[in-house]
Amino acid sequence: MEGEQTVDLIRAQLRKQRALIGMNQEEFGRRANYSASTVSAVETGTRPLDLAYAKRADEVLDTDGLFVSMLRMAQREGQPSWFRPWLEAERAAIQLRYFNPTLIPGLLQTANYARAVLRFDDTKPEDEVEKQVASRMERQEILTRERPPQVVAVIDEPALRRTDAIMAEQLAHLLRMAELPHIHVHVIPGDAGLHVGLSGPLALARSADGNWVGHMDNQLAGSVVDGEAGVATLLAIWESVRGVALPRALSVALMKEVESQHGPQ
Repeated sequence: MEGEQTVDLIRAQLRKQRALIGMNQEEFGRRANYSASTVSAVETGTRPLDLAYAKRADEVLDTDGLFVSMLRMAQREGQPSWFRPWLEAERAAIQLRYFNPTLIPGLLQTANYARAVLRFDDTKPEDEVEKQVASRMERQEILTRERPPQVVAVIDEPALRRTDAIMAEQLAHLLRMAELPHIHVHVIPGDAGLHVGLSGPLALARSADGNWVGHMDNQLAGSVVDGEAGVATLLAIWESVRGVALPRALSVALMKEVESQHGPQ
């Protein structure tokens, strides 16, 4: 609810700022590369307000990033309360570690892949799915900022071999990410057998002061782990799953092999 209220405030401020400089919807749309009907739909709430629109609004209205900042705040507020501490840890981290035995980690997902995952709950309204997709894409901006964190992700091979149509696009994206010097993707080969990571996904974030924070997902929610004993356990599990994964170069080669089997995008 807090996030929705903030978005409503942003819509109102967009209308107000546009009116203050004497610009109608048609002129604003022309300068921002949107139709007047799209501008009207955004301002009245019948079309989602996304970061691309907020960025163009800041440029056209000369508001120095105000609307982007407000929208990002709304997206954080719209996240479940149990997830917000992890988002803050992730955003401030200098090192990130992700393991998932069944899915591509969220920070490395394409929008289409994220959309498919979020639709696992088939009772979720489409507009809520799209808001969550936008939030997930916004999280990924830490990967391309001026000083990005070091990211190490371990993925089980079966997660790469899903036969869904979106997998060709997802694998191509994963390979592009793996080419970045600060992103390391490692694959646990399918013939590795049983390993401790099969108990479930985990994530770890290390802040500039050297402290680690963990996060664990389950079917209903998730939990942040910041106690010394819990973090130590997650770090030990991480080392175990990292130890059974292939080296970086061999992991990339395996991903390329799997990508070729998925066919063209």
